[in-house]
Amino acid sequence: MDLTLYLVTGRYDFHDDQFLVVIEEACKNGVTLVQLREKELLTSSFYDLALKVKAITDRYHTPLIINDRVDICLAVDAAGVHIGDDELPVDVVRSLIGSEKILGVSAKTVERGLEAEKVGADYLGIGAIFPTKTKETPLTSIETLKAINGAVTIPSVAIGGIKEENLVNFRGTGIAGVSIVSEIMLAEEVDKKVRSLRQKIAEIVGEQV
Repeated sequence: MDLTLYLVTGRYDFHDDQFLVVIEEACKNGVTLVQLREKELLTSSFYDLALKVKAITDRYHTPLIINDRVDICLAVDAAGVHIGDDELPVDVVRSLIGSEKILGVSAKTVERGLEAEKVGADYLGIGAIFPTKTKETPLTSIETLKAINGAVTIPSVAIGGIKEENLVNFRGTGIAGVSIVSEIMLAEEVDKKVRSLRQKIAEIVGEQV
């Protein structure tokens, strides 16, 4: 599981074909995971879209993570699922998806991170670090990010308002990578943006090894 550059999808105003083109360009040029996040779609539409996205991620050997929906994850045989604070308990999700699938858990506190690790999480998503229009949520400080990473042994990604110009803030924080939405989804040249982000975050993560 390579968490270096973790794309979380956003629909914005894309029609399906445009949306899929962005995902393919991102996979082709170096994102290491793709999380399909859909809050508005009905189950049947989410399932159909997930199958289309998985066809792309499989082509580029990029693991597909489904946000929140364990049923969709299992139905399309995605690589795993990511859950937040308001979803099923972590241990219940682990029991549903089995030991082979990836389980990511959102964490804003050391306590949440430790508990998630204890009951079966494979990685943590920590944030939002910076203000973001993608999701209304309280911010998590860089100090808290460091504290969580210092307490757990599983890897983490930072998420929330992350742009190429603020990647420097993650030096020495212990993250394994970053989760990015709009900086990739809305990029004018997705290929160039992904390659640039991948290089810069890999340098920052590499410095911590």
